[in-house]
Amino acid sequence: MTGFLLLLVIGLVSATFGSIVGLGGGIIIVPALLYLAPIFLDKDISTATAVGTSLTVLIFTALSSTLTFMKEKKVDFRSAWLYFVTSGPAAMIGASLTGNFAPRPFELMFGYFMLFMAFLLILRNKMKPAAIDWRIARTFTDAQGTIHRYGYNIPAALAVGFCVGFISGLFGIGGGSLFVPIMVLLFRYPPHVATATSMFVIFLSSILGSVTHGLHGEIDLFSVLALAPGAWIGGWLGARIVRKMSGGALLWVLRLTLIAVAVKMIWG
Repeated sequence: MTGFLLLLVIGLVSATFGSIVGLGGGIIIVPALLYLAPIFLDKDISTATAVGTSLTVLIFTALSSTLTFMKEKKVDFRSAWLYFVTSGPAAMIGASLTGNFAPRPFELMFGYFMLFMAFLLILRNKMKPAAIDWRIARTFTDAQGTIHRYGYNIPAALAVGFCVGFISGLFGIGGGSLFVPIMVLLFRYPPHVATATSMFVIFLSSILGSVTHGLHGEIDLFSVLALAPGAWIGGWLGARIVRKMSGGALLWVLRLTLIAVAVKMIWG
């Protein structure tokens, strides 16, 4: 019972943070399963199973967030489906490769990747969007009536979708930590639209990645059942926090958490 409640809380916290920045929450779930399962669940969970379980839970997180963002009309479905053309298959490719890594090399890769994402989150608000005249132009009018202009071209969008999808399937993290900064800095998306659109793409890609992990027997159903309710609530809560505040303090908590867990995974 203690293990179930712990996973419930982990699902809630990870999904709340993940929805605020559009990364899905897997960045917390995967290390939690690797390090806490032997203590509280009395069993070891392999890296591939931790990733597959995390990716399955991301379906609930991303769907919950997407439904909330849809009500606020912040999801750019036209560009989201374009990203998914490559992110979906790439998620399946990444998911099929996870089991090929031994635990220690995977922990090192994951740890260094977490440091990189923390670095991106620290610099995100200090970097200026690129002044590129993209072929496809879009607009978004926010609640204050301000018109935001952004754009992209198809080759660039497909390339971004593939990279994000591959990382999502490989690490089980959703990929939004890369997706959102790229959308904001390269394509000039308004941050809230980038987060909302990212969560919809994560939802779609997580389904395909989870199917791949499931076919390899790399999903722990007990953990999914414990994490999913918290993830659903956290996805809804995070989306509402994004609407009402900048989430600056929570972002710093997330940054510090990423650095702490990355250090643990790198140095054991």
